[in-house]
Amino acid sequence: MPQLSAENNVAAIYSTLASAWGRQHWWPAKSRFEVIVGTYLTQNTSWRNVEIALRELRAARVVSVEGIRNIPLARLQCLIRSSGYFRQKARKLKIFVNFLDKKYGGSLTKMFAQRTAELREQLLSLNGVGPETADSILLYAGQHPVFVVDAYTRRLAVRHGIVPEKASYEEVRELFERALNNAELIQFPGVDARNYMARVAEGVRRNAIGPAAHPPSRMSLAKRTPLAQVFNEMHGLIVSAGKQYCLKSKAQCDQCPLGPLLPTQMSSD
Repeated sequence: MPQLSAENNVAAIYSTLASAWGRQHWWPAKSRFEVIVGTYLTQNTSWRNVEIALRELRAARVVSVEGIRNIPLARLQCLIRSSGYFRQKARKLKIFVNFLDKKYGGSLTKMFAQRTAELREQLLSLNGVGPETADSILLYAGQHPVFVVDAYTRRLAVRHGIVPEKASYEEVRELFERALNNAELIQFPGVDARNYMARVAEGVRRNAIGPAAHPPSRMSLAKRTPLAQVFNEMHGLIVSAGKQYCLKSKAQCDQCPLGPLLPTQMSSD
């Protein structure tokens, strides 16, 4: 198979995984604010630990702007203890709600109505919000077309020769956004576009999902632009590939649907 360009490689990865697994239903949440809470809680921990903390927050009925605003800090820390770094994360959630109150009168609708670049800068100015957290809030809670780069994305991109190991977050994000924005225009080797789309549609009907996918949720089914949907699906697909095959300790390339797309030197190792 001829070596693909970086952008074509990204698009081919999307094509391959979407064909194999269909929709991933990410982000699993009942509301926009629950997504935001989850983006803070998932920092430096596993999603399993986040789910425990979210269950505690739901049971206490504080998964809302008003709930986080009014709950005592010590009580909030106790509820999210399972997520790790619970003191810092509780303070960060309070900081976000304070920002939302002061800047947008407590309205997520007003906040997400802002232009993507402007809102991204505002979020990045908050304590505890880095690029991955800001972009997760924008994409999964606000339906803004921004691609989220996480550890799974970087690991897969490096192993497939798409980006160098020391590429910056912004370099990786911009590359994936360019590639996926053009994905519908690319004819992949050995893939007929009509048959590919039919297989994806069938995968959705059969609920053929990836190893790390979730059942449909209110937020995973939220209305979004086609481009935001592609970014959403690609990130979920990469998470599935990363958790099942592209492991940090040892990649399971022979079993992964993406194995044939690996550079020659990797596939022969």
